[in-house]
Amino acid sequence: METDQESVPKKISDTNYPLNIVFVLINEFCELFSTSGTTAVITLYMVYFLRWNENTSTATYHLFNGLNFLFSITGAIIADSWLGSYNTIMTGHILCTMGHIILVLSSVPVKGGQLIHLILFMSGFSLIVLGSGVIKPCVVAFIGDQFEEEHTEERRKLFSMLYLIASLAFLITTIFMPMLRADINCFGGDCYMLVFGVSGLFQLSGVVVFSFGSKMYKIIPPEGDIIFKVCKCMWFAILNRLKNRSTDIPKREHWLDWAAEAYPNQLILEAKALTRVLFLYIPLPMFWALFHQQGSRWTLQATTLNGNMGFFVIKPDQLQLLNPFLILILIPTFDFVIYPLMKTYRINLQPITKMVIGMILTALAFVAAAILQLNVDRMAPVRPAHRESFLHIINLAKSDVKMIIQSNQGDILLTKPVRSFQQTPKYSKLLLNTQNQSFQFQLQSRSSFVSNEHMVEEKSRYSLVILGDENDVSSILLKDMGTKPVNGMAAVRFVNTLNKEVNISLGKDNALTVGENYSFSSYRTLERGEYHYVPCHTENEEFFLDLGLLDFGAAYTVFIVKKPGKGPQAWKTKNIPANKVSVLWQMPQYVLITAGEVMFSVTSFEFTYTEAPPNMKSVLQAARLLTVSIGNFIVLIVTKSVFLIQWIEFIFFSGLLFIVCFIFSTMGYYYIPINQGKKEKEKEFPEVESGDLLVTQQF
Repeated sequence: METDQESVPKKISDTNYPLNIVFVLINEFCELFSTSGTTAVITLYMVYFLRWNENTSTATYHLFNGLNFLFSITGAIIADSWLGSYNTIMTGHILCTMGHIILVLSSVPVKGGQLIHLILFMSGFSLIVLGSGVIKPCVVAFIGDQFEEEHTEERRKLFSMLYLIASLAFLITTIFMPMLRADINCFGGDCYMLVFGVSGLFQLSGVVVFSFGSKMYKIIPPEGDIIFKVCKCMWFAILNRLKNRSTDIPKREHWLDWAAEAYPNQLILEAKALTRVLFLYIPLPMFWALFHQQGSRWTLQATTLNGNMGFFVIKPDQLQLLNPFLILILIPTFDFVIYPLMKTYRINLQPITKMVIGMILTALAFVAAAILQLNVDRMAPVRPAHRESFLHIINLAKSDVKMIIQSNQGDILLTKPVRSFQQTPKYSKLLLNTQNQSFQFQLQSRSSFVSNEHMVEEKSRYSLVILGDENDVSSILLKDMGTKPVNGMAAVRFVNTLNKEVNISLGKDNALTVGENYSFSSYRTLERGEYHYVPCHTENEEFFLDLGLLDFGAAYTVFIVKKPGKGPQAWKTKNIPANKVSVLWQMPQYVLITAGEVMFSVTSFEFTYTEAPPNMKSVLQAARLLTVSIGNFIVLIVTKSVFLIQWIEFIFFSGLLFIVCFIFSTMGYYYIPINQGKKEKEKEFPEVESGDLLVTQQF
C-alpha cells in the first residue's frame, strides 16, 4: 500500500528527526521549568507565608508529590483509552496554567485572609499536581509516536535529549527561582508572587508553542477503554483457570490463554506483552530507592564535610545540583562518544544490559559513599562513652593556676597546670562511678587556694572556666555541645565577663542578650562565614566583636573580655572542631550514580516505549513512574525500621541493589524483546502467498 505523503511528518534538514519534535521539546522545557520553579519554593511558602509548621509543610509537600505519581496513572489511562496523548497533554497544561494563576492570587496578602490563602493555595497547587501528573506519562509516548518504526536510533537519542532538557530546567530553576524569591521584595517580604507568576508564564508559553505544531503531529487515536478490557481479560483468565483445575483438562501455554473463550486473540497478546514488562519491572524500585537518597542521606552526609573551596563555598544542599550538571555532560558523552566507540568495537549493548550496568554503577556509588562516611566518622570527635565525661579547662584568671580534680573519696583523678588566658589543648577524660557524680575541683594560684564542687553527668562534654585574680580564683562549669551542629552550620555561645549585660546582634532576627558577671548564652547556629564586625552594645557603650571564621560543623565559646586600656574583645575557644574532609570527596559517588542514571533511567524511556503494546504506551510509562514512587517508600520503610550506623546503612543498600541487579539480569536473560519475538514468529509461521492475496497464519 502506498503511503500518504501528508501523513509523513516533515523532517529537520536531511535528518530523520521530525520537524514537529522541536515544538514538543520547547513545550517540555517550559512545563518542567514551570513545575520545578514552583516546587523549588513551595515548602518555604507554606512555612513563611501560610505560617504552617515545618512538619505540616513537609508532610503536605510529600503528600502532593505522591499524588502527582498517582495522577500519572490516571493520565495514562485517559490518554490510551479516551483522549489520546495530544489532548491529554493539552488538558494537563491548561490545568497547570490555571493552578499558577490561582497560586499568584494566593500569594497576595489580604488582611484576615488566612482562610482565603489556604483555599487558594490548596486549589492552585492541586491543579498543578493534577496537571503535571497527567502530562508525565504522555510526553514520552507522544514523542515516540512521531518517529517512523525504523528510526529507533534517532528516537533513542531524542529520549536522551528529553532527559537532558529536564535536567537543564531543574538546574536553572533550582538556582534562580530562590533568588527571585529572596532578592526581590513584594509586600514587605519574599516575592512568592513573582516566582509563581514567572512559572505560570512559562506554562502558558508551553501551551502556545505546543499548539503551533498541532497540524504537524502524528496523532494516534485511542482505542476505547483498552485498559479496562485488558483488566477484565486478566480477571476472566484467572477465574476460568480456577474453574478448570481438573487434571483431565489440557494445560495451556500461558495463564492468559484461559481467556480465549471470551476475548479475541489480539487482546490476549497485548495483555501478555503488558504483563511481561510489568513483571520485569518488579525489581526496578530498588534502583530509585538508592537514587533518591541524593536529596536525603547524601545531603546529610554533605553537612559533615567541609565546603570551603578557597574562592567560594559550597553549601550542603547545593551538592544536589551536581546531578543535573553532570547529566548535561554525561548524556552527550554517552551518546556521541561512549556508545559509538563501543559500536566501533562491535559491542552492542541491549537495553536490559544497559539498565543492569546502571544498577551496578549506582550500587558502587553507595560503596563510595560508605568509604567516605567511614573516613568522616574516623575523623569526627570522640564521644564520651558509658560512665565517661570529657573536660576542657580554660583559664581566664590573671595568674597561672594549677587545677586538681579529686573524687569525693579524696582520690586525685587529674592534675593540670594552666597558664593565664590559656586553655588545655584537648579534652581530658573523667571516669564516673554513677550516671551523675560530684567532683572537687581544687584551684591553686600564686597566693590563693580554693576548692569548688561541680556535678558531672556521663556522656557529656564540659568546659571548666577559671576566673578571678591571683588572690581570689574560682570556677564555673559549662556543659558543651555534644554533637556537631546540624546542616553544616557553625554554633557559637557567649560568656560575658563584664559587669554589665551585653546585647549582641548576629544578623536579621538573631539577637541575644547575655547577663553580666560570667553569665552565658545558649548556642546559636549560624551560616559558615567570616564574622569580623559583630555589633554589640551595653547600656552606655557600643562596640564590635571580631569572631573571625566560624567554620563548617564547628562549635565555639566566645568570651567577652576587657583588658586594661582596651575596649571589650572576643576570646574564642573551640568546643567541637570544624569538618575536616572536603566536600569534593563526594564527587566520585555523584559521577557514578549519574552515569548509572544515564544508563538506567534514560534507557528505560526507550525500552518502555518499544516494548509496550501500541495502544498502551502511556500506561507502561506510568508504570515506570510508579517504580520511582515505590522506591521512595522502600527508603522510608528501611530507615524507619532498620537502625544502622550510616556507613553500614550505605553498604546495606548497596548490597540490596546488587542482589536485585542479579535477579533483574536473570529475568532479563529470559526476556524476549517484542521485536525479536515477532521475528521468531515470522520464521516459525512464514507468510504464504496465494495468488494475489498475501495471507498470514494467525495463532
